[in-house]
Amino acid sequence: MTEDGPPASTAREQWHADRTTFQRVYDILVGTYDPASAQQFAEWADCSENGARQALEQLTEMGIAKRTDSRPATYQRNPSYFRWKRVEQLAHEHSPSDLRARIDDLIEEDQAFQVEYGVPDPDAVVTSDDAGEDHESLDERWDDLTKWRTIRRDITVLKRAVQRAESTTDDRAQA
Repeated sequence: MTEDGPPASTAREQWHADRTTFQRVYDILVGTYDPASAQQFAEWADCSENGARQALEQLTEMGIAKRTDSRPATYQRNPSYFRWKRVEQLAHEHSPSDLRARIDDLIEEDQAFQVEYGVPDPDAVVTSDDAGEDHESLDERWDDLTKWRTIRRDITVLKRAVQRAESTTDDRAQA
């Protein structure tokens, strides 16, 4: 017991006390990219396997999770849902002109990578296990390719956000 009240609890205990089983399973799902069984989610979310399965089935019905047909069934986050959620957030928080300006900046970065690597796409960059190339150069190239792919993904998401922001603005103007 502390001088100011009850004993201090760990962050995990506090998370468990403050969140429902559904919320804990959702929290775990958001941070999980690889498929996992309901049993694994139960361990991570500190709940029963049945509770985890029920939450995962609800999340699947909502389109937030995807279920595999394997035995046992596994669940993972639905990337389409999270892209949609990001588009909605960007469209709500930024004007179409701000989003277009960011797209223009990213297109410039994309073009700079095209010039630097002499190819139109990050997947066209030839990666080799050239013994003459030092570890630092290889690491920089992998970092560049990761950044380039992220830029490409962000451009696509931002274009969708512009369309959504413009349709929202049009809807408001008609109302």
